[in-house]
Amino acid sequence: MAAGTPSESAVPERPGPLHGLRVVETATLAAGPTVATALGEFGAEVVKVEQPDGGDPMRTWGDRRDGIGLVWKSIARNKKLATLDLRTPDGQALLHRLLAVSDVFVVGNRPSTLARWGLDYESVHEAHPHLVMVHITGYGRGGPKSDRPGYGTLAEAMSGFAHTTGPPEGPPTLPPFMLADGVAGIAATYAVMMALYHRDVHGAGGQLVDVSLVEPLARLLEAGTLAYDQLGLVKGRSGNMLPASAPRNTYRTADGQWLAVSSASPSIAVRLFRAVERPDLAGNPDYVDPVRRQERAAEVDRVVADWIGRRTLDEAMKIFESAEVAAAPVYDAPALLADEHLRSRGMFLDLDDADLGRMTVHAPVVRLSETPGRVDHLGGALGQDNDLVYGDLLGLGPDELAALRSTGTI
Repeated sequence: MAAGTPSESAVPERPGPLHGLRVVETATLAAGPTVATALGEFGAEVVKVEQPDGGDPMRTWGDRRDGIGLVWKSIARNKKLATLDLRTPDGQALLHRLLAVSDVFVVGNRPSTLARWGLDYESVHEAHPHLVMVHITGYGRGGPKSDRPGYGTLAEAMSGFAHTTGPPEGPPTLPPFMLADGVAGIAATYAVMMALYHRDVHGAGGQLVDVSLVEPLARLLEAGTLAYDQLGLVKGRSGNMLPASAPRNTYRTADGQWLAVSSASPSIAVRLFRAVERPDLAGNPDYVDPVRRQERAAEVDRVVADWIGRRTLDEAMKIFESAEVAAAPVYDAPALLADEHLRSRGMFLDLDDADLGRMTVHAPVVRLSETPGRVDHLGGALGQDNDLVYGDLLGLGPDELAALRSTGTI
């Protein structure tokens, strides 16, 4: 059931648009699992394969309750959880049996590791030509860094993100969350859908989806490389200011709260100047024209800051909303969860969980009118679905399962 107004995400009757698609995920932590999570929310059957000795590090990553990682609970939603030692020939053989009846294979190991296990793309494609294989690594295939271990922090540095983030006189600043992993996961998810369309609509085979952590985030920052290529500019940090938009910042209110203002277009800037009681600026081409306004960025920023600083958050937002100014409060987690508009859209789901009881998580992000996404359950125990995956799906009998357990293969 959704927190607040029920969302279509909670409707159990209709199968998702990816019903009938099977995904095998051996990737760990964030980027690869994010792809499988998104596919699973819209009906794909996701089998997450973990090493028997500990499983995905995400299980204990970040904030924990009773030793259980909270992010794990959400990122492992809707997934069948199986264990398999991919370091052994028996484990590799069993994985190949699973891939033979699947559509998508999501991996995150270094290329040399996959080659050692016989799970590199060339080997997998030869054995399962129908399969779409998603390989997310720090640096992608090809080039001298291909086999280096890669993490989101390194991608956030190399992409140019850290260089552009932070106050002008401060150090390059990294995000306090898994930004590069999330962006790479989104890029890989839409790439999977293109590869499946090519396979299923055009009658082609499977293919490799090769995604690095660096490149998707760097693409979002392309304005920097374009400016250098064409103008020779290397832009530095500007805090909350945006070189192409002024004023643009976060502003402290009289009651100690914060709100954000954007003025990307001339019409929005005019509304803002009128709302902060400066009609003289609203009628002055030097402050309406984006280029000339940017030249006066510090001045207009002070005007807005002074006006907001004399009003409470509620007072300022009431005036801005009435004037159709582009402004929003800066939310922390409690405020985000309490927002009336977001709750009316069903942004959050309240779900029962065997380990943590009631838990509020984000609903599927995209909204499909006829085949909405859903969350059936949150992440569970290591290997809890071994019998279902290897018994029901692959047809292994009780004796075979017992033998696999005795050798530590599963």
